[in-house]
Amino acid sequence: MEALYIFGAEYLIVVVPIIALFYVWRLPRETQRKLIIFAAIVLPLIFIASRLAGALYDNPRPFVVENFVPLVAHDPDNGFPSDHTLFTGAIAAVVWFFSRRAGTVLFLLAILVGVSRVMAGVHHPIDIIGSLVICCVVAFIVNALSRRKVTAGEGQ
Repeated sequence: MEALYIFGAEYLIVVVPIIALFYVWRLPRETQRKLIIFAAIVLPLIFIASRLAGALYDNPRPFVVENFVPLVAHDPDNGFPSDHTLFTGAIAAVVWFFSRRAGTVLFLLAILVGVSRVMAGVHHPIDIIGSLVICCVVAFIVNALSRRKVTAGEGQ
């Protein structure tokens, strides 16, 4: 079972962008363009929001607090939010606005990454939840603002 946690904690992070790229590759050119523009706005904002959240909330990693050796090597820095979950969740959030099915699959994989990070002893559940909330909130706000701008522009 430990091998599955290690795989999920360290290597599943590679699967999510590969699936997302395959999904984007199959889209019509105009939809690809819209998704790429959306991603170019959302991904940096998610990163900035995560750094702000990490600066505001310090959560020592479980292996530091409970004094044990985690399944994967990690520095004893702030665990909030989980960068691995943030990365996979951000990709899932972007894709979700273009395909609920593909986005849901990617979110499930992001959750598996997060659970694996918890089981490996490098994160607390709040680190995972925080990452996913940041991704969803930022993507939702950008999507809502972009739709509002498009609707406002059509009325003129």
